Amino acid sequence: MIKNRKFSTSLFVGLCLLFQYLPIIVMVVFSFNSAKSLSNFKGFSFYWYEELFKNNELMSAVFVSVSIAIIATLVSTVLGTITAIGLSKSKKIVRQIVLQLNQLPILNPEIVTAISLMLFFAAFKVDKGYMTMLFAHIAFCTPFVITNVLPKVRRLDPNLSDAAMDLGATPFQALTKVILPQIKPAIFTGALLAFTMSFDDFIISYFVTGNGVQNISIAVYNMSKRINPSINALSAIVVFVILGVLALSYIVPAIVKKKTSSKLRKRTARVVIALSCLALVVGVAVRESSKPVLRVFNWGEYVDKSVIKSFEKEYNCKVVYETFDSNESMYTKYTGGNKYDILVPSDYMIERLIKEERIQKLDWSLITNKDSLDTSIMNQPFDPNNEYWAPYFYGNVGIVYDKTKVDEADLAQGFEILRNQKYKGNIYMYDSVRDSFTVALKALGYSMNSENDQEIQEAYQWLANQKETMSPVYGGDEIIDSMKNNEKAMAIMYSGDAAAIMAENENMDFYLPKEGTNVWFDGFVITNECQEVTLAHEFINYMISDENALLNTLEVGYLTSNKHASAIAKEEDFEGNNAYGIRTDLTGNDEVFTYQDNALKEKYAILWTKIISQ
Repeated sequence: MIKNRKFSTSLFVGLCLLFQYLPIIVMVVFSFNSAKSLSNFKGFSFYWYEELFKNNELMSAVFVSVSIAIIATLVSTVLGTITAIGLSKSKKIVRQIVLQLNQLPILNPEIVTAISLMLFFAAFKVDKGYMTMLFAHIAFCTPFVITNVLPKVRRLDPNLSDAAMDLGATPFQALTKVILPQIKPAIFTGALLAFTMSFDDFIISYFVTGNGVQNISIAVYNMSKRINPSINALSAIVVFVILGVLALSYIVPAIVKKKTSSKLRKRTARVVIALSCLALVVGVAVRESSKPVLRVFNWGEYVDKSVIKSFEKEYNCKVVYETFDSNESMYTKYTGGNKYDILVPSDYMIERLIKEERIQKLDWSLITNKDSLDTSIMNQPFDPNNEYWAPYFYGNVGIVYDKTKVDEADLAQGFEILRNQKYKGNIYMYDSVRDSFTVALKALGYSMNSENDQEIQEAYQWLANQKETMSPVYGGDEIIDSMKNNEKAMAIMYSGDAAAIMAENENMDFYLPKEGTNVWFDGFVITNECQEVTLAHEFINYMISDENALLNTLEVGYLTSNKHASAIAKEEDFEGNNAYGIRTDLTGNDEVFTYQDNALKEKYAILWTKIISQ
């Protein structure tokens, strides 16, 4: 009986450990995959590690993450320890007030802290970058150090420091020789927690950074738009470093004498402090330059980086290039005080920026490559006279399907195929309010921009019924890799992503339902705050040129607005790929998203939350 119980206990613990560490093991294994897939191992290779070290953007992000984590840990540990010791000697009412305030950043959701810090820096007109990220990390790490150290301090004998001073010690000696050695484990625990939180943070860092400064979390998030196995390689290196540190923490004390170990720890501490100071100097140093600076805010994985570098070289300037993952996050950062010269929003967001007078009219005389633009996509409803935007990429939302799993005769059902019981459990839907409601509204024969309560409710019921009867999987950009590997029969997808899938998997095809669908446009706009207006126009002109438009479209996979580049791409890399194209039946059933006011947006969001939570 006892043996069976022990076996059951061991089995349970083993399964828990497997559940916890299996994803890490899989990630490490696929970091050595010779193929680009994140789910299909094709062979052993160090290729992605080589690509990682060639990626200057990621290497810069690693430096930012490590340097900020070290400095924030040191500063927050010192501040937190001193505060904890001071609170232990304070009056009860003072201690209670401070502790309640200390709990606020701990209990608050990170997004609240992030927005608060962003607005704080904006209110004082502080340029966001390395220093704002560092101060933010110190601010949210310090409360955790206080929480770790204070209980240990309060358990100390309050007479220890007095006894030490009675024996001739100075107050400083009593602190360093008596108090700190007693609470050293708590200090180390707080420091480790602070380092981990700082190194791992994304939300707060994303909202308080600027000027192209990004840590690992932001860099990885921006890379997740398209498959990039270098992420696996970077993560694997972090795992190996942590394992190495843990191994050394056990091995070194066993082979080094206590006295020597003490000296070693002191020397190590001095080295860490010295390196941290060096990192701080390097991190905040700003070299004066006569080069003009252009700040560009674009979608993640939405440009060939060599085009940016060649523009900098040709125009002797510096491009501070940042990325976003949605129009809403772009708008939040831009209106939250971040300074940008060029934005690349989508149609309905361009409309909003025009209405709010946040962008300026283009001087088309400075955009000499305008004759290469496809005139059929100009004069859109959100900017009828093309005064504010220059088109970049565009396309449709449709259905990617596996020809070996889907009966093409069923496609005649249009979006209703997504409720065909034959494909139950075999469908991907976008975890997106507007895209999902577009499917339902169009399936019902309504406008995807509907403001009619009854139509919106019917669309809600359509989606709720689909979830209940079809068990679809809701996802984001990870759907791209999944469909490349034939994991589902069909998926709702943007045409550019579909084109990339079809270029790698011959079994995939793309269908645009007859009921109509979304026609989307992304384009360049210039903000009112732009100081380098001429350079901004030169950048737009450079990006839409024949040569660079071709480089961008081949890298990204989306249909370019340059008619010459798109023609070449269709004949070569995307030959026979019907997703690399567009259907613009704007006089019929296809539509462009229009801007929604807050009330309408909230109505859709509430209904979508109900669907997802069911």
